[in-house]
Amino acid sequence: MPSLPLTRRADAAVPVSADPPVPFARISFALFLAGFSTFSLLYCVQPLLPEFAGAFGLSPAQSSLALSLATGALALAIFSMGALSQALPRRGLMATSMVLAALLNLAAALAPSWPLLLACRLLEGLVLGGVPAVAMAYLAEEMEPRRLGSAMGLYVGGTAFGGMMGRVGMGMLVEWGSWRGALATLALIDLVAAIGFFWLLPASRRFVPQRGFDWRHHAQAWRRQLAQPALQRLFGIGFVLTSVFVALFNYLGFRLAAAPYHFSPTQIGLVFLSYTLGIFSSGASGRLSQRLGRRGALAIGLGLMGAGVLVTLGSSLAAIATGVGLVTIGFFIAHAVASAWVGQLAGAHKSHAASLYLLFYYLGSSSIGAVGGWFWLHGGWPAEVALTAALAALGLGLAWAQGRPNQDARHG
Repeated sequence: MPSLPLTRRADAAVPVSADPPVPFARISFALFLAGFSTFSLLYCVQPLLPEFAGAFGLSPAQSSLALSLATGALALAIFSMGALSQALPRRGLMATSMVLAALLNLAAALAPSWPLLLACRLLEGLVLGGVPAVAMAYLAEEMEPRRLGSAMGLYVGGTAFGGMMGRVGMGMLVEWGSWRGALATLALIDLVAAIGFFWLLPASRRFVPQRGFDWRHHAQAWRRQLAQPALQRLFGIGFVLTSVFVALFNYLGFRLAAAPYHFSPTQIGLVFLSYTLGIFSSGASGRLSQRLGRRGALAIGLGLMGAGVLVTLGSSLAAIATGVGLVTIGFFIAHAVASAWVGQLAGAHKSHAASLYLLFYYLGSSSIGAVGGWFWLHGGWPAEVALTAALAALGLGLAWAQGRPNQDARHG
């Protein structure tokens, strides 16, 4: 049976001129909770990597697998979920993914061996795939274009808050108890977040699940998105963003735990309070794009990341804190801008474009997050800085090639 034309599939927006106004506050807060849950669960192990190395007798690169396997699985899951989500209700899919991921985090806390813990983390990454791509598609479909940038900024702010609380909370809970108790506590918090998300988020109005599943349709949609040079560059920027961010933070804990700093787990966790800057900078990304254009906002974000990486070469805690702050601000500005831009350029196939962007985004986290262990082992912090600074420079080049300011305005 021949597939229907792409423009007639369920991925296309459905006119809703008679619908009541979009409940901006409820949708934004619900997606804030989704971002919080996803990123607190995904990255909660980052400050625990030295703990894993000690408990299981691992090298830094081996302990980083607790994060890299989860983000790698998430990348693949997001890619397939962008297609599968066309047959499932958006709200139910995201809520189910959040609940299952929290339960798997609880299972990781109880795992008696390193291989079993890694298996739980791998499965956790797989089930979390039902949140990020679908959340981006939901916002792009349901929000008015003029409010999409602000709503996406709040969602990314939720990811910043979740990432911060997952990391900072882990450090504190380890000091008070153990890494197992810390993982279990976070799992319970995120179960409550999943319930709040489902209660707050309205069902989709501009999306109707399609019957059946046609891989030809999805393959054609992905090909069309990959054929757009502007989207190709945004996918590359997504890869760069998490490559720099995760590689830097993965091994910063090892640097601070060693001489001359000798930081405790709580002190290492407090480094991630820098995410507070990300919450505010992502929320301001919409205004920055309106003033400077999306290309300009992307360039500022990536430029701040590159500068921050170089500043961390200083040995003083003030230099390290300043560098981490710059990297964090730049990351969340660039991620919010790139996410919204993907939704604007995607046309009718927003979930396909979102899944491709996030595929590259999490592949960067998984691959370079692990490769960074080799740089750390063989060259210490200067080698880590060389790797991440080179990637930031690549991202800046992609952002600058993304189009002239007047073209950028037409896409907005």
